[in-house]
Amino acid sequence: MPRSTSLPPASRGSRASEICQLIADAIALGELAPGQHLEEVALATRFGVSRTPIREALRQLGSMGLIEMRPNRGAVVAAMTPEMLDHLFEAIGELEASCARHAAARMSEAEREALRALHAHSREVMQRNDVPAYDRINLELHALIIRGSHNPVLIETVSALHSRVSSFRRAQFRSAERMAESYAEHAVIIEALLARDALGAWREMRHHLLAARQASSQVAPVWAHTPER
Repeated sequence: MPRSTSLPPASRGSRASEICQLIADAIALGELAPGQHLEEVALATRFGVSRTPIREALRQLGSMGLIEMRPNRGAVVAAMTPEMLDHLFEAIGELEASCARHAAARMSEAEREALRALHAHSREVMQRNDVPAYDRINLELHALIIRGSHNPVLIETVSALHSRVSSFRRAQFRSAERMAESYAEHAVIIEALLARDALGAWREMRHHLLAARQASSQVAPVWAHTPER
């Protein structure tokens, strides 16, 4: 894991969340390998914090499925494989595609207007190559479409899976080209949603999530797809 400087002053909760995201990104980029031990004291020293936010960050990472707590070893990076990551992206792609299909028919006019505005804002962010801002807007846009399905069971299921792949989805934006591709893919999805084209929204969202999986593996080759048998 690359050397980190001390984090700026923040509340305990936000500091733990920042540390969680930094460690999650290191896992997604292949800088922390499956099975690698995460030692609390070393992490506290690295980030210039006490062990309390480190413990909270590790708890968050555990709930995301990125680390495991093992007897006598403490926290270790979970034994993720490229095949498991393929399965996760495949599952979330199918579920988000279903959300988009329902959203095409069920979104309110206010939700559709919010979608237009968010997409327009993402264009500005993409043009100035602001990766953190684009990642935040990307999450907001997907969340808006998921909520637009107006299916509580789908929303809960997709939200649970989101936390397991969020760091891998964020990794794709290390490539400026991928941001432009993502924006173009969003444009087609939104066009279908606004036209109430349920089949088109389903198809384009599924394609978008599979493209995100491919892009994340190119940024971090350690997570490249499992060869076809």
